[in-house]
Amino acid sequence: MSETTNIQGGIMVCHPPLILPNIGRGEEKKIAEIITAYKQAADEIRKMDPDTIVIISPHAPSYMDYIQLSKPAVSKGNMAQFRDPMDAFVIHNDTELVDEMEKLAKAEDFPMGTLGVQNGDLDHGTMVPLYFIQDLIQDKKVVRMGIGGLSNLDHYHAGKILAKAANKLGRKVAIIASGDLSHCQKADSSYGYKPCGPAYDKEIMEIMGNGDFLKLVEMPEKEAEEAMVCGHKPFCVMAGSFDGLKPESKALAHSAEFGVGYGIATYTDLKEDPSRHFYEKASADKKAAWQKRLAKEDPYIQLARNTINTYIQQGMMPPLPDTLPKELYSTQAGAFVSLHEDGQLRGCIGTTAPTQKNLGREIQMNAISACSRDPRFYPIRPDELDKLEISVDVLKKPELCTLEDLDPKRYGVIVSKNGKRGLLLPHLDGVDTVEQQVSIAKQKAGLKADEAGCSYERFEVIRHEV
Repeated sequence: MSETTNIQGGIMVCHPPLILPNIGRGEEKKIAEIITAYKQAADEIRKMDPDTIVIISPHAPSYMDYIQLSKPAVSKGNMAQFRDPMDAFVIHNDTELVDEMEKLAKAEDFPMGTLGVQNGDLDHGTMVPLYFIQDLIQDKKVVRMGIGGLSNLDHYHAGKILAKAANKLGRKVAIIASGDLSHCQKADSSYGYKPCGPAYDKEIMEIMGNGDFLKLVEMPEKEAEEAMVCGHKPFCVMAGSFDGLKPESKALAHSAEFGVGYGIATYTDLKEDPSRHFYEKASADKKAAWQKRLAKEDPYIQLARNTINTYIQQGMMPPLPDTLPKELYSTQAGAFVSLHEDGQLRGCIGTTAPTQKNLGREIQMNAISACSRDPRFYPIRPDELDKLEISVDVLKKPELCTLEDLDPKRYGVIVSKNGKRGLLLPHLDGVDTVEQQVSIAKQKAGLKADEAGCSYERFEVIRHEV
């Protein structure tokens, strides 16, 4: 272990409740290789003999724009929700380490700390790992971390703050990154099958087995989202705590027996390695990709971006520039402005028909609404402005149609009934059939998915995106 860090190492584990015999009742024997590997990983934690064990769980309290640290001095929980009241756990939280992490995060203007709901109840993503180290928690303290809607790189940053806090306090710390892999690996399982499920698991086990944390943090976030993964961000936090260090990395086992990916890996014998300051490298790569993106944006997107930046920073809508393409002054049309951040939708507002004197003003008004008035999201923060991926859709005039006339890749749809109206744009990820498209549009209109007697309109769009 490096003499310059108090991080002793860590393990990547899964958290299926049925791995506990009182819940599995024999079914757990079908993943015997995972149980064996789990016990081996737990033994590595014992060898580290840490003062504090940090458990990162995706099922701890979670917020879109914040990473929460558990605050109570004592936290309790049991597996009664899985019909197992016998397996119960009590942990003593390292409140001093939590306070130091929160202090450092505040100094770096990083959204992590103890705000939010703090009821102390443990979640199964925390308790399943605790089951394998029950003997340790009698005299070791614990820190329970959640994850948030922040990026992979932000979670890596959280891990760096954790390591910095441990070093400042002289606290020997071991990390447990608790998370399952893809949830869509078998057709007869609860989540069904998607080809991206096994593909993700194969890739992530190679990455984690090799300790290739730059690939981990730079993997497109959409890959984990589409594969229905809950462990990726906990893994990023653990990786961040190893920034500048090279661990002995071992992938011990993998199984998808029940349609969900379970993986176990260990990270021991940390040594300094200047080539593994991945936060700096990933940040530089992200900045370069961002500059490349900006250079490709056309005047429609530039108009939306300039409007959003001015509104968020100055609280006002800027004048319409006089250097835009002619059609932005001379035509009228409905338009949608969509915002994404790290592949995740962050706002989308639009108009189906023109409401302003020209298309340029239409885009500006909808850009402001998308960044500040989409009821599904908090308003865009100033620190998010250099992360927003913006697209602008200009709508052609809608026309009445039947279901047979629809094509979700080519046409958007407007569903109407009794004054209720729902719209869905064309060519959206995950919307591959007319049935899916219409069902979502009905939900947006406040109608039932099988609502009869609806009228339909279709429309084409001119999409401006990078």
